[in-house]
Amino acid sequence: MKRQSSYDKNPLIQFSENGDKCRPGWDAVAATLESLASSDCRSVVVVECYPGVDLAELRTGLASLAWHTVICAEDALLASTELDLLLSPFLGDDPVFGKMHPWELSQFFDSVKIGKLRADINLAQGSVLVYGAGAAYVAATWDHLVYCDVARWEIQRRQRSHRSGNLGANNQHASPANLYKRSYFVDWRAADAERHRLFEHFDSFVDNNLPGHPMLVSGEDYRAALASATRRPFRVVPFFDPGPWGGQWMRRNFDLPGAPPNFAWCFDCVPEENSLRFGFGDRVLELPASTLVHEFPVTLLGNDVVRRFGAEFPIRFDLLDTFEGGNLSLQVHPTPTYMAAHFGMSYTQDESYYLLDAEPGAQVFLGLKEGVNRTEMVCELTAAQADGPAFAAEKYVNAWPAHKHRHFSIPAGTIHCSGKNSMVLEISATPYIFTFKLWDWGRVGLDGMPRPIHLDRGVENIQWDRTRTWVAKNLIDQVRPVAEGDGWREEATGLHALEFIETRRHWFTKPVLHNTNGTVHVLNLVEGEEAVVESPEHRFEPFVVHYAETFIVPAAVGAYRISPTKQTGKPLATIKAYVRTDHEIGDR
Repeated sequence: MKRQSSYDKNPLIQFSENGDKCRPGWDAVAATLESLASSDCRSVVVVECYPGVDLAELRTGLASLAWHTVICAEDALLASTELDLLLSPFLGDDPVFGKMHPWELSQFFDSVKIGKLRADINLAQGSVLVYGAGAAYVAATWDHLVYCDVARWEIQRRQRSHRSGNLGANNQHASPANLYKRSYFVDWRAADAERHRLFEHFDSFVDNNLPGHPMLVSGEDYRAALASATRRPFRVVPFFDPGPWGGQWMRRNFDLPGAPPNFAWCFDCVPEENSLRFGFGDRVLELPASTLVHEFPVTLLGNDVVRRFGAEFPIRFDLLDTFEGGNLSLQVHPTPTYMAAHFGMSYTQDESYYLLDAEPGAQVFLGLKEGVNRTEMVCELTAAQADGPAFAAEKYVNAWPAHKHRHFSIPAGTIHCSGKNSMVLEISATPYIFTFKLWDWGRVGLDGMPRPIHLDRGVENIQWDRTRTWVAKNLIDQVRPVAEGDGWREEATGLHALEFIETRRHWFTKPVLHNTNGTVHVLNLVEGEEAVVESPEHRFEPFVVHYAETFIVPAAVGAYRISPTKQTGKPLATIKAYVRTDHEIGDR
């Protein structure tokens, strides 16, 4: 069924009505630095850059200033061959997976080269520009610190078009998958730690997301804008991506462009990769949403979540579209023990499928059939990967009817996949790349190449006792009433006790009151065209949400109310996820 799309693809957090606080173009950046650059006195300007910032564009943009000395910090990086050797224990030879890298950004640099560059800085008599990833480390001290940032999704665009490589690697022509892997496990971890170290010291901030069109704000306004997001509901900027199994539901219902063959994913709440847009009058500053998590973890996430997960956003919402597409890969996620031992992570990718829509006959594959012969199944999976007969998934895996508002819980270790002609809201824990594909239906990726299969890892993690009887009892539509009031009712929809996420569905025709109780909430409007989120104490401006939009309510918000914007008599529904308390875990 086609809806009139109100889905907002470019959500905005309005921070200031003063557009002059956010200045566009490299001329604005240059004007800010001009008094330092043109001074006869010695001054050091550092432009620290997140890996993936376009350094050639930055150099050109600042070339008009009268620098006495210009230094690219990345000239002091270790040789790429030396870096490869040092990083090989963490990256290995797997095409997808590595182990989280514990280095700091400073460890990417050659101490001898650092010494030479610092000597050049100290000998300079006039203005000095030091730029690039690690610039603040190379310079050690400065008179003005600029931070130039770019969201991870934009970095991936640049990697896919071979415009950006990995830090110190000179490998921009490598496959996007290899570039992403190195970024995910190494570069971004070190760069995040460096940004956190410098966060309170930025004098200026530059948004480098739109090539050729940087946006400049003061460090003070940058920090204040981020802090303001923790006091109100907000949305991250969604991004859409095609895939070999992707569908057409989002294209039709969200008014998406016609160029890609399909849209498989919508990442609508993955702060590690999504961005935030802040309004300054009619100008917009875009920055990585992960910065908000790293710098304001307590007000965003709450004390209990931070105590358990640190400065990491533990809940992910995304959309999976298989309308007129195909089945997802048959897969399994690593158990917590395996995750810790092999990838150095403290929690794993438990998840669930909430059906926003489905065609008649749609299915979700979940759990093993009773009496499966393990050896026979593994042999047939192995043969299928060796160009033998196609794996008969239906012989071993249960296929369950998928219909609108049905909720399937998928704790790690449970074999599963969404079938074709479904629109899934995936609610999961955040470590989102740790999927072991067992069978991909004999197809290739959009690049024409086979997608990586991790059969050995997957077989090691399959929980063989999760058969049809157990799945029916524990994982499907575990709906139980929780509370009700005038014009509303609340239900628990049933993620399994093995999972740390609680989900609650509210049906309502009248206002319904929520309270974060000191922990972050993530919600999606799963039924109804539009609702409004308000503060009973008028602490934030009313926030309007539309069908299928995901939004975040920070822990610091406390009480909030969700109401229909129109009285149609038809109930609306939200699905809400949050991290379970110790009390809730004990009750299940």
